[in-house]
Amino acid sequence: MSLDERAKKLLTDKNFAHLSVPRSDGTIQTAVVWVDADDEDRVVVNSAEGRDWPRNLRRAGRATVSVHNQDNPYEYVTMVAAIDVDTHEDGAAVIDALAKKYMDADSYPFRQEGEQRVTFRLRPERVSYRD
Repeated sequence: MSLDERAKKLLTDKNFAHLSVPRSDGTIQTAVVWVDADDEDRVVVNSAEGRDWPRNLRRAGRATVSVHNQDNPYEYVTMVAAIDVDTHEDGAAVIDALAKKYMDADSYPFRQEGEQRVTFRLRPERVSYRD
């Protein structure tokens, strides 16, 4: 499924996302994350290995991602998206690009020694846009 331009703009602008995944006990975990979109209309998120939400995302295989316009919270996109790519290859580069987008920092300033970054590219299956 492709994203329309309005939805993609919410992902590529400096808006935070809420990523929700089921825990093993069935309750929902929601994490506020930095987000972007790639040229294939996939949702791009990044984390450090060892955190709960990447483990829960892998187990579920999909997440609900919501992004609202920080200047107009009544404009938002919500989507159910499945894991298309789960990789460590570009993890450091992706978190640095997100740090540039959100903090205007050339590199991610909160990197911990020894942490391994992981990038997920999520393919939207259902998308709902409101303005």
